[in-house]
Amino acid sequence: MISQFTLYGDCRKGRRPSFVRAAPPAQAVKLYEQFVAKLQQSGLNVETGQFGAHMQVTIDNDGPVTLVLERDAG
Repeated sequence: MISQFTLYGDCRKGRRPSFVRAAPPAQAVKLYEQFVAKLQQSGLNVETGQFGAHMQVTIDNDGPVTLVLERDAG
C-alpha cells in the first residue's frame, strides 16, 4: 500500500489539478492507517512504507493511469 498526497485533485480550472482541498496530513494519515487495517482484516498481506516519507518504488504497471474526474454538483 503506497500512500500518495496526490489522490485528491481538483481539475476544474486550468491544465493542472489543485490539491488545496486534499485532507491535511494528520487526517490523511488516519485515513491511510484505517484503510491498511481494513485490508489486513480481510486477510490480505499488506506491505507499507512510511506515510509522508520520500519513497522510491518500483512497480509493474499493465495499463495507463486511471483518474476519476467528478463534476461538483454546486
